[in-house]
Amino acid sequence: MKKDSFLKGTLVASIAIIITKILGVLYVIPFYKIIGEEGGVLYSYAYNIYTLFLNISTAGIPIALSMIISEYITLNKLDAKERTFSIGKKIIFTFSILSFLILFIFSDYFALFLVNGIENASPIKNISLVIKAISVSLIITPYISVLRGYLQGHKFISPGSISQVYEQVIRIAIILIGSYLAINIFNTSIPIGVSIALLGAFFGALGAYIYLKVKINKNKNLFETSKKKDNIKNKEIGKKIIFYCIPLIIISITNDLYNIIDMKLIIKGLYIIGMPAKDAELISSIICTWAPKICMIISAISMGLATSLIPHLIESYTKKDYKNANNIFNQAISTMLVVSLPLTLGITILSNEVYSIFYGYSIFGKNILALATVVSLFVGTLSVMNTALQGFKKFKLIIISTVIGLLINALLDIPLIMLFNKVGILPYYGTMVATITGCTISAIIILVYLKKKLNFSYKSLIKNIYKSLGPLIIMGIIVFIISYFIKVPNSTILKLIKILVIGIIGMIIYIFLLYKNKGLELVFGEDTINNVKRKLHLK
Repeated sequence: MKKDSFLKGTLVASIAIIITKILGVLYVIPFYKIIGEEGGVLYSYAYNIYTLFLNISTAGIPIALSMIISEYITLNKLDAKERTFSIGKKIIFTFSILSFLILFIFSDYFALFLVNGIENASPIKNISLVIKAISVSLIITPYISVLRGYLQGHKFISPGSISQVYEQVIRIAIILIGSYLAINIFNTSIPIGVSIALLGAFFGALGAYIYLKVKINKNKNLFETSKKKDNIKNKEIGKKIIFYCIPLIIISITNDLYNIIDMKLIIKGLYIIGMPAKDAELISSIICTWAPKICMIISAISMGLATSLIPHLIESYTKKDYKNANNIFNQAISTMLVVSLPLTLGITILSNEVYSIFYGYSIFGKNILALATVVSLFVGTLSVMNTALQGFKKFKLIIISTVIGLLINALLDIPLIMLFNKVGILPYYGTMVATITGCTISAIIILVYLKKKLNFSYKSLIKNIYKSLGPLIIMGIIVFIISYFIKVPNSTILKLIKILVIGIIGMIIYIFLLYKNKGLELVFGEDTINNVKRKLHLK
């Protein structure tokens, strides 16, 4: 293992996450065909509840560990660094067991909350069953996060990223094989097939945990330790972990609670305007689960940046090098936008073909996906900003901006659904516009604060965005024209070929134009571009 620079860490993390997300995107094609719309709704209910409790069980500890370990390494307090890891593992054990027990025992109550008051919705016993199945994963999954946080604090980004690929491969194998055998071979019910598929999260996590433990044990010499005892007590370290965790717990719970409440508000809002319960449940599952799965590649960029961002920001902030912290912040946002914008535009233009490839024809799917890509872009950008704030230890600001954004989001959901329905706009667009509005306000709060308190400048960020707009617009026009004139029969293979051909043409146009106007050099640096050119024998 080797320590990773910011750009290399970002690249490795992004590639690993992109591979993971591509696998996560592709498996839903056969999986959705196996479980159908009924299973898709149940899967969406279970996974959104699970995500909430996963974040409660990890409780921000991986990020807190990464921050504290990075800080202690910078201050050469190696004994305290190792004790931080040990204490973190004990805390995570408590949280994970409690979260599992609560989710398993009270699954009926969670199911009742989701569909209470909605006639002809999914049966509570089915929702409860799939929640119980996914709850088992909480026994092992949090431990992986602790190991990744430990590695990340040492700037070893690659092993944690690679472990995500292993986790995803095992998980998908269980999901597809298990659900297919259960439903098509043994003729079990859809809820049982979905429950078996959800157990894939447990086995995937177990595989990743074994990989990381072996990797760490084989490379113990790379983790600096010291027999000299630091004058930092375990009680002080425990308090520090909890101090860092509390705001992260609040943020995680707030985000996940809103996602669950959002599901309920969408169903409730659409039910109010007269839409049948089954259609409302289907739309809610597409907005909250299935469309975001297609948009995973966009969110993968922000996740890769976030993984690599923290240790470098911690180092700069600890040394009070705010100028370098400002540069890393601008570079992270620039990279996120420059890479994500063409993906967002491309999927939006080709939303009809893309959605039908994954889930088949849907009167709701293509329209939801067209705007879901934009939502993912806003959410991903805000995620990178919040990660930076964690590196700056501005937890209060994260909480304030997050709560304000999510309150606005929640308050606008049903009113916008009703307004859009009244003026002839697709009503479910209301809840997605509410999310974009909330994210925008949160981002503005963060940017204004950093400018005032840390004297941040966004000139380079604005310049990078400006440089990418011309190539983006030209690419979008060309992709739209080609897509409009190239019509293919209703064949998954031909639609896929169309998307790949148009996607490659669009990518080449965008990268070429961005290279010509020096936009690539501004974002990735001249040295990086020259290295790529040398490897491609272009220089």
